[in-house]
Amino acid sequence: MNNDLSVLIVEDDPHVLLGCQQALTLEDIPCIGVGSAEEALEQVGDNFAGIVVSDIRLPGIDGLELLTRLKARDRSLPVVLITGHGDISMAVGAMQKGAYDFMEKPFSPERLVDVARRALEQRSLAREVSSLRRQLAERDSLEGRIIGRSPAMQNLRELIANVADTSANVLIEGETGTGKELVARCLHDFSRRHTKQFVALNCGGLPENLFESEIFGHEANAFTGAGKRRIGKIEHADGGTLFLDEVESMPLPLQIKLLRVLQERTLERLGSNQSVAVDCRVIAATKSDLDESSKAGEFRSDLYYRLNVVTLELPPLRERREDILQLFEHFLQQSSLRFDRAVPELDNQTVSNLMSHDWPGNVRELRNVAERFALGLPAFKKPGAGGGNQGLAFAEAVEAFERNLLSDALQRSGGNLTQASQELGMAKTTLFDKVKKYGLSH
Repeated sequence: MNNDLSVLIVEDDPHVLLGCQQALTLEDIPCIGVGSAEEALEQVGDNFAGIVVSDIRLPGIDGLELLTRLKARDRSLPVVLITGHGDISMAVGAMQKGAYDFMEKPFSPERLVDVARRALEQRSLAREVSSLRRQLAERDSLEGRIIGRSPAMQNLRELIANVADTSANVLIEGETGTGKELVARCLHDFSRRHTKQFVALNCGGLPENLFESEIFGHEANAFTGAGKRRIGKIEHADGGTLFLDEVESMPLPLQIKLLRVLQERTLERLGSNQSVAVDCRVIAATKSDLDESSKAGEFRSDLYYRLNVVTLELPPLRERREDILQLFEHFLQQSSLRFDRAVPELDNQTVSNLMSHDWPGNVRELRNVAERFALGLPAFKKPGAGGGNQGLAFAEAVEAFERNLLSDALQRSGGNLTQASQELGMAKTTLFDKVKKYGLSH
């Protein structure tokens, strides 16, 4: 059924049903009519946004049982019951069980329209509140795990929230240490598959002779040393998510077998001729350009296109310097708590080094530096560590520091430029120009 706000009328008397539909249609209230509770249950899906108006006395499933079943699906769904003269006590009992209202036959068109409008308003408000709560929960949770105020990180969080609860395969591209597995886990945790397994496999960390057994599984005595049956990673991820890290290093013969599994949703363990049905979402990660690899014949192009239905690109840390201090403080607090140490204060020299370093190891390297600093050790093992091109790094560091300062001020002021400019001691026109320069929202 249409998921817009509408009224589903359940009435076995065709004359009454027609009268109800006409009354609502004349008031521009969308509606649809069915003659039984069984038909109504088919119309009301998971995303049904309307309300239900149902007679109590129906052939087959009656209105009271329909109420019970609908409320079991969606407790916020308003259900209005139509009663005969002798059903008043029954209707009152139904309201105690969650019915929104009841109308006694015969009722006027005005009465139906009034009840329907009130119920639709409540439905609209309840769905809006539910949507806002869900968005806030997702946003807060993602912001707590995918850290950063840079436009790249904001866009990444939006993409994760948008595609997480779908079955689409995802390809995550990024340098070593940029957080590809963290993104994969977020995609799993914010999906309906989160109650099932998240199974991670590093394709570059397995010998080729063990790879097939590890991913597809094997039967007892399938090969020398196979003493008992082993369930492979794909089968273990059934109903959940399979994360293939460094997928570019998967041997070509196994790429063919993986492609077949993705296409047919079945696999055969080594040493078996029996097909096993599997349903898992595949998230792959790579530090290489798979498009170029496929063109060079180093990676199967058909598997590449199967994996990259959605592509998420993780920028290196050097390209989002405005996030460095926020990330470092986050890791510093975590490390201090783990080591049972007081959180040390950042000195100007450490901040300068953090902002000017090239970060070849990306976020993973930054976490390592934070752990050393939490232990009271120098943040950088070598004095003056700060990357190869100091001139460019310094300019970037200054801009990143300024952008971070402005972003914090705007956040504290709720986007009020006047208030933020007063706090910063900066002319409002200057602040406006810098906000535009750095692409900040206000």
